[in-house]
Amino acid sequence: MVKSKKVMALGFFDGIHVGHGALVNRAKEVADALGAEACVLTFDNHPDTFVKGEKVELINSANDRRYVLRRFFGVEKVYFIHFNGETMRMDWQVFIENIIDTYNAAHFVVGHDFCFGYKGLGTAKVLKEYCGKKGIGCDIIDPVMRDGEIVSSTIIRRLLSEGETESANELLGHPHVLTDTVRTGYRIGGSRLEAPTINMVFADGVLVPKMGVYATKVVLPDGEHIAVTNIGVRPTFGGDRVTVETNILDYEADLYGQNVCVEFHSFIRPERRFDSPEELMAQIKKDCLSARRYFE
Repeated sequence: MVKSKKVMALGFFDGIHVGHGALVNRAKEVADALGAEACVLTFDNHPDTFVKGEKVELINSANDRRYVLRRFFGVEKVYFIHFNGETMRMDWQVFIENIIDTYNAAHFVVGHDFCFGYKGLGTAKVLKEYCGKKGIGCDIIDPVMRDGEIVSSTIIRRLLSEGETESANELLGHPHVLTDTVRTGYRIGGSRLEAPTINMVFADGVLVPKMGVYATKVVLPDGEHIAVTNIGVRPTFGGDRVTVETNILDYEADLYGQNVCVEFHSFIRPERRFDSPEELMAQIKKDCLSARRYFE
């Protein structure tokens, strides 16, 4: 069986912001022209954890990135490589030859600062020269600017940490997302507050945005639903670990065990402790009204 030709956008794509979007959109354009398949090749873990020994707080999990690429860019084929010591020591030419052979790559699209292979010796310029000799296409995408600054994952991390969700989303080009399997929670929402919630968590190593209440949308097979999401430790009930509890407005169904996406649109208020569950419930009703007004 002959593999279809691939036009491959290469990079880590943390957050998949508008700069990454330029790469992906170019890959789709070239794929259409060549009658090939556009896809993304990335790592499921950040290379700096090995190369620099640094813990990098990611904007998204690998599953989040796959979701964003499919939902907002229409890219179905997303391939992940696990970065480890062997990958770190691999010669850049061996690395790229493996990709060409494995995926039948006919064209690459990379960012201006892309590097790969041992000690990062495989740069975007080196890749383009190599591809020219091999008869393979290669596009290098210039940085995308906003307000005189290069759009970067670093800026977006800061904005999310400060609760500047709308500003972060402008740089992302789409809502910030959390995908997870709905799990059992504390059952406080349904049993004591009469506000049923779904419970999720951020994966290890993924940035937890500013704790508080957000206007969100939950994406389910039957469409999008307005919701209110609380990120925090539940101080009213003496909690001590971060949870993500989402109240889907005007919706009743058992979503336990299902894979769900929450899209964060706007920060409503910081998390705070209330003197009683009744006082908390009154505030939740106000938060729900705020979310409805936001989406109107």
